Amino acid sequence: MLLDTASLYFRAYFGVPDSVRAPDGTPVNAVRGLLDFIARLVQDHRPDELVACMDADWRPQWRVDLIPSYKAHRVAEEHAEGPDEEETPDTLAPQVPVIEAVLDALGIARVGVAGYEADDVIGTLAGRATGPVDIVTGDRDLYQLVDDARGVRVLYPLKGVGTLQLTDEALLREKYGVDGPGYVDLALLRGDPSDGLPGVPGIGEKTAAKLLDSFGDLAGIMAAVDDPRSKLTPSQRKRLDEARDYVAVAPKVVRVAGDVPLPEFDPALPSAPRDPAMVDALAARWGLGGALRRLLVTLEG
Repeated sequence: MLLDTASLYFRAYFGVPDSVRAPDGTPVNAVRGLLDFIARLVQDHRPDELVACMDADWRPQWRVDLIPSYKAHRVAEEHAEGPDEEETPDTLAPQVPVIEAVLDALGIARVGVAGYEADDVIGTLAGRATGPVDIVTGDRDLYQLVDDARGVRVLYPLKGVGTLQLTDEALLREKYGVDGPGYVDLALLRGDPSDGLPGVPGIGEKTAAKLLDSFGDLAGIMAAVDDPRSKLTPSQRKRLDEARDYVAVAPKVVRVAGDVPLPEFDPALPSAPRDPAMVDALAARWGLGGALRRLLVTLEG
């Protein structure tokens, strides 16, 4: 089980009231919510291995070099050295180091790699896996990794993590008319304002799906632009022709990396905390007793 950790703690932050606080009054709603999410996921799915994948760089420069607008609207502060700072709610940012400390004390593997997003870590781990993989994320971009033959599916939270959409190839075809790899082409044609991806003007999701159905893939669509006999409308042909520069670089931006240089780590789900004294200290400092007890009981089970 691979967790898109930031996606889940953002959901926890907005789903759990900020009246949930540590003894000193600091909000810990994202921490508590994430711990409860993990307990529920372990209880319901019983993974052998679990990795909390982290955004060591939420906006990698190599993606920005290709599409400068990539996530540009979410930059709070630019840094000449190291990653730009992402716009994050004031009371969420201080909770992230607490989340990291708690995961480390529990012994839950936490993996982030400089220059890469959590999506890239997930893509690399999913590609290396020898057995079934469940990816838990609220980010549809990761639908591109769905692969029935390899047992890779996305668990997409609809309400907390108690109600999950089990996303396999059948669901992708029913909803979008594409398979996992086809989702990359669909996403880049359609664009994604939340990621600053412009897409091809005038090509929405339904049109993109129809074009992919007619011409197979992005390469087939662009070949059709150059074929006067193809059944593109004049406006589609014009728009795709004008978007050639974008279409040439967008696949590398939208496709998750599969070759991230991962550190050594132990993905095995712990049955007992790695550092019980630190777990107790964090529970007391941040008022996490109930959430940690629930998770520890679930891990022991």
